[in-house]
Amino acid sequence: MEGAVALRSPLEAIRQFHDELTLLRRDLHAHPELGFEEVRTSGIVARQLESMGIEVHRGIGKTGVVGVIRGRRSDSGRMVGLRADMDALPMLEENDFSHRSTKPGLMHGCGHDGHTTMLLGAARYLAATRNFDGTAVLIFQPAEEGRGGARAMIEDGLFDTFKCDAIFALHNWPGLPAGHIGINPGPMMAAADRFEITIEGRGGHGAHAYQTIDPVVIAGHLITAIQSIVSRNVNPLDSAVVSVCSLQAGHPGAMSVIPREATLVGTVRSFRKTVQDMVETRLRDLSAGIALSFGATATLKYDRLFPATINTPNEANFLADVATSVVGKENVTRDLTPSMGSEDFSVMLQGRQGAYFRVGQGGAESGCVLHSSGYDFNDAIIPVGAAVMASAVERGMPVID
Repeated sequence: MEGAVALRSPLEAIRQFHDELTLLRRDLHAHPELGFEEVRTSGIVARQLESMGIEVHRGIGKTGVVGVIRGRRSDSGRMVGLRADMDALPMLEENDFSHRSTKPGLMHGCGHDGHTTMLLGAARYLAATRNFDGTAVLIFQPAEEGRGGARAMIEDGLFDTFKCDAIFALHNWPGLPAGHIGINPGPMMAAADRFEITIEGRGGHGAHAYQTIDPVVIAGHLITAIQSIVSRNVNPLDSAVVSVCSLQAGHPGAMSVIPREATLVGTVRSFRKTVQDMVETRLRDLSAGIALSFGATATLKYDRLFPATINTPNEANFLADVATSVVGKENVTRDLTPSMGSEDFSVMLQGRQGAYFRVGQGGAESGCVLHSSGYDFNDAIIPVGAAVMASAVERGMPVID
């Protein structure tokens, strides 16, 4: 097999075992696991890597797996990391195909099953050819969906043990045509913060509201005021989103009880730390000031969950060149519009040079969008993502005879 693979481009070679990768992807889809619970998934990944003759390290970031492939030469001393996420989402799947989730309330609604499969495809090709000078580090990350898997792997010594010179990661993107690659040499995803505002008033009877300090009314005024933060404080040339996504107060069965407390929970998305700092300050000041004007108090809890995902220019441009060699210039967008979503690969990028790119999977026009109950990964793009990742290793650590 090694000689046969070596005669083909990465894309052509990986297409030879596309059917096997598709079966694997669908098996992962049918058996989703939440962050730090990917026991079955990480076991499959480890066994797959071992069957390819790849050195395997388990338990990095609890359920994380790292595979190490040494090239046929190591003169360069370089090390390139490739990362894929493994976890699913706590949501109900509404598809009816044969590989739908077997676990009610759990679903691969973001395509991490596909990302894992693509990295395994790249691993199979690289292990068979080893046509590079250096070491490829395959990072199978747990808990990307808000549970801090990247940070957990780093805290477990990921980059102390595997001193990657550059790291690359991908994500499928329904908004791009299938097989199209999108990237830019700067911001790709926003920082994600969580805020919680607790308003303390004075409860009482709904018929005697004058005896209360109504936190629901205060919450209404505060929600309206929060809408001014971006429109009146953020430079129009910057970007930010502040969304109140939950209001908890009282009990639906108690129509005549004004509660003592109301809680607002929401998210802030931004790209620049100065904007992030300003939004936190404005939320704190508005909460305290509006509550005080009604005779109540309000406290803000503000958590900075994930930083913005910012590609380093050299690595982004390099990756765009790699993608062009795989799918052609007409299928690569080098100035992809950043998303206000977030990605904890950003934590890895804070310590290493690297780039995060999109692989178009199509389907957005028919409602097949990320985090929807009808989502499914497009298996047709598996060889493309795998080939771009494999090519990043070969072109980033070329064998020079």
